[in-house]
Amino acid sequence: MTKFIRNIIAFSLKNKFFTFFLTGVLVIAGIVSFIKTPIEAFPDVTNTQIVIVTQWPGRSAEEIERFVTRPTEVAMNSVQKKTNVRSITMFGLSVMKIIFEDDVDDFFARQQVNNQLRTVSLPEGVDPEVQPPYGPTGEIFRYVLKSPDRNSRELLTIQNWTIDRQLRSVPGVADVVAFGGEEKIYEIQVNPTQLQKYDITPLEVYTAVSKSNLNVGGDVIERNNQAYVVRGIGLLDKPGDIENIIIDQNGDAPVLVKHVATVRESAL
Repeated sequence: MTKFIRNIIAFSLKNKFFTFFLTGVLVIAGIVSFIKTPIEAFPDVTNTQIVIVTQWPGRSAEEIERFVTRPTEVAMNSVQKKTNVRSITMFGLSVMKIIFEDDVDDFFARQQVNNQLRTVSLPEGVDPEVQPPYGPTGEIFRYVLKSPDRNSRELLTIQNWTIDRQLRSVPGVADVVAFGGEEKIYEIQVNPTQLQKYDITPLEVYTAVSKSNLNVGGDVIERNNQAYVVRGIGLLDKPGDIENIIIDQNGDAPVLVKHVATVRESAL
């Protein structure tokens, strides 16, 4: 080792010009590299990760694990270049994280996840959401809405329709996620005695309400050089609209929802 060092020193002394030139090149290269090196206060050294959030309000963790988390995990196991799949299931919520190899870019990872997500068969009304890319400082803050004279349902409405829209309009904000609170629903409580009286099943009530909650497109009628757009407005807006839905005919008289059930505003 000592002989090797002596040879280097001897070579440097014999070739002074080459030694100074090589030293200058290394110094210049170091300065250029230092200037061009990206510097961040919180550098992102994590591997590529895709997060899938699925909400199913009112369902237990066991139901979500069986009908949401497991089918999604099976599909995600077919994703290329993944290293691990992790999931957390809780009341009304399923969060899944797919971790990829270090050399996988975010666009490729999202494309693979979205392709496999289309093949998953989930319960009706359950829509998984692929979260936007977050860095180490992606989540800037959390907040809680409190009010002495408003319930959790009203606070969630304010969050979704007022605060959420204001925050999304801020430049640089990719997403706003709300969790908790009670979602407004209309509850239909059927009366078994009345159902038997009119020979109607709960499924028929459900089907009638489902088919009535929609708008129907029509056509344009031209008359006297004027055009009239014809359409049917059927979206339900209040409990009275649900009560007046026709389920069946009893002779010449229609059987309405209010004849066999009670409709009231509730929360989920």
